[in-house]
Amino acid sequence: MRGGLVTFVTMAYIVILNPLIIGGFGPESAATDVEGGYLAAAAVGAVTALTAGVMTILIGVVSNLPFGIAAGLGINSFLAVSVVGSVTWSEAMGLVVINGLIIVLLASTGLRALIFNAVPPQLKTAITVGIGLFIAFIGFVDSGFVRSSGAASPPVQLGEGGSIATLPTVVFVIALVLMGVLMARNVRGALLIGIIASTVIAIVAEAVFRVGPSLGTNPDGWNLNAPVLPEAIVSLPDLSLIGAFDFGAFERIGALSASMLIFTLVFTNFFDAMGTMTGLAKGAHLADANGNFPGLRSGLIIEGVGAVAGGATSSSSNTIFIDSAAGIGEGARTGLASVVTGVLFLAAMFFSPLTQVVPLEVAAAALVVVGALMVAQIRDIDWTEFSVSLPVFLTIIVMPLTFSIANGIGVGFISWVLVRSLAGRARGISPLLWIVAAGFLVYFARGPIEGLIG
Repeated sequence: MRGGLVTFVTMAYIVILNPLIIGGFGPESAATDVEGGYLAAAAVGAVTALTAGVMTILIGVVSNLPFGIAAGLGINSFLAVSVVGSVTWSEAMGLVVINGLIIVLLASTGLRALIFNAVPPQLKTAITVGIGLFIAFIGFVDSGFVRSSGAASPPVQLGEGGSIATLPTVVFVIALVLMGVLMARNVRGALLIGIIASTVIAIVAEAVFRVGPSLGTNPDGWNLNAPVLPEAIVSLPDLSLIGAFDFGAFERIGALSASMLIFTLVFTNFFDAMGTMTGLAKGAHLADANGNFPGLRSGLIIEGVGAVAGGATSSSSNTIFIDSAAGIGEGARTGLASVVTGVLFLAAMFFSPLTQVVPLEVAAAALVVVGALMVAQIRDIDWTEFSVSLPVFLTIIVMPLTFSIANGIGVGFISWVLVRSLAGRARGISPLLWIVAAGFLVYFARGPIEGLIG
């Protein structure tokens, strides 16, 4: 139950962030579609919490897994930046529904599990380690500890001008040290205690210094939400976006272009979730030596249903959240943790002001701590054989550097089949891995392919 609470606290930002990515408070502040339409932020927040709650409870009850499900950040950004410029929001969500149906079909026929089992244990461990680095990098960026330099080289820097110069980043450092000390002293509930204590510090600091939220114009402000006590606690949810999808994209942009968009969605959804589930299961000590674990097949099906549900509610494709690692680090091991997380998401529909109290900088500190726990599994990799160590290294390093789990998996798969086969070890490579590697080649070349189709 404590783990489920921690997972919710570290995931709750999605109820605030998702509306900012795919929604807005008016056409001037939102991602508008080809017809100038936009999704109202309040409605997006409500369906984000609703879908996350229902799907997280479902994976807990059916698969008995301590995984949280919510709107995936990669796909919602892809929709807002690359899709709705040529289709309407309802048509874009129709594509998400189709993407989810394909994933459900692949999972229910067992093909998704077959692909999962075809991945060598070394790559599965590498995926876990890469995800650890990835979520730690997310934490550093979300907290402002690492920022863009605005220059070609180096592309990133420490804080502002190489210094920790903002109050929110100082709070992140305090939270990170506090959680680290509590973990080192084996204090039960270390992450939860650290989150609560750091949030109190953040509230006091904001009350004294009043730096306010960033909102893209205040570099010294809090990344997403300022930690202040809300004026109101309860608000009624706007669920008007439920069912607001259609399949008109095929008529508007043509079958080939729509199919390429679906291909991109499926590949991103499929392998992001596979990598995340691999990392989380190993972190929770649920996986065996080959990375397999109970509830895998049903969990993959439910993750696909989450994509369908996300499109049907216009909250964007819902997928397994790597932030669940925080709850696992706090002791979550069964579906009870997911039920707790899901119930809290459903409550968040009515208590959305309370979800804005914990600043993103505090949640970021928890991600860095959990990232350190996941990277420790690098000890299970045998680095003595270079045909193994190079693909493993590429899998690990590409994830944080490209800000994508799917990219790391794709580069790892392609390099594995190429290096291993050319080194005379082709017999040990599963035919499915060859097929998936070829699919990733198409995925990485989708830009030029879409240009040729257009």
